[in-house]
Amino acid sequence: MSIASTTAILPGRNGLAGRLSDLFWRRPNLLLVLMLVPPLLWLGIIYVGSLIALLLQSFFAIDDFSGLISYEFTLATYRQLLIPSNFDIILRTLLMAISVTLASALLAFPIAYYAARYATGKWKAIFYLGIMLPLWSSYLVKIYAWKLILAKEGILTWIFEQLHLTWLLDGLLATPVIGGNSLSISYIGTFIVFVYVWLPYMILPTQAALERVPGNLIEASGDLGADPRQTFRHVLFPLALPGIVAGSIFTFSLTLGDYIIPQIIGSSRLFIGQAVYAQQGTAGNIPLAAAFSVVPIVIMGIYLTIAKRMGAFDAL
Repeated sequence: MSIASTTAILPGRNGLAGRLSDLFWRRPNLLLVLMLVPPLLWLGIIYVGSLIALLLQSFFAIDDFSGLISYEFTLATYRQLLIPSNFDIILRTLLMAISVTLASALLAFPIAYYAARYATGKWKAIFYLGIMLPLWSSYLVKIYAWKLILAKEGILTWIFEQLHLTWLLDGLLATPVIGGNSLSISYIGTFIVFVYVWLPYMILPTQAALERVPGNLIEASGDLGADPRQTFRHVLFPLALPGIVAGSIFTFSLTLGDYIIPQIIGSSRLFIGQAVYAQQGTAGNIPLAAAFSVVPIVIMGIYLTIAKRMGAFDAL
């Protein structure tokens, strides 16, 4: 028998570590299972379990006489969402999320297009740095900074005064519903801060989608007689749309569930996140808070289904 054949199968190693190593080498699937069990348990118990508990809470109701939770299956809590005051909260939040998403897309596209088509070398590095830099600062610091900028005595009001455009600012603040005493306590200010905070999440997927558009398609469109508007409408925009939709997932969902920005910059009218906080923390109506929490989940479920059909997941 040759030396190679006698040493082909080595004896098992001694010690716990050696035996475990041999076991995992012989059964690699066992190692894979042991590596996946902890995160799957965390996801299944902590995340999915809490969502199920939240959903169950929404099917209970508060007893009007005792003020305690009645643990009997009922849809009365969901019917409370259709009360005009509660339905206005849902509608207000949804309209703000749609507005922020559309504005972010309009602002992000030219920036992303320049970065994808014209920025090279150090300029592309500067672009990424400029987009990512705001994400490195504290979320609360940015919001409170905008609170000072948008205040009645803030720098933005001072700029309008220096440009003799105070009449324009006063006209905006006098607009019904979206106006207020100052930008820092109006829907206009809330909208501005939402767009600023979530804009990078729209720019990056859009820029990635535009970079994947072959340049020869744009050149071919021009060679076939299409003007820039036709090239944009029929070539560039359809190919970049999955990236825009992918970015909209972030801007839409983050706006839909945020309660800190409307709490710091905004009027006294509540958004869904604030309503959940108020019902759970102040009023103690956990079933209604759970029902309010289910609304963004349902909306995002519908939104993600539409986004998937538009190829947004392929652009992420």
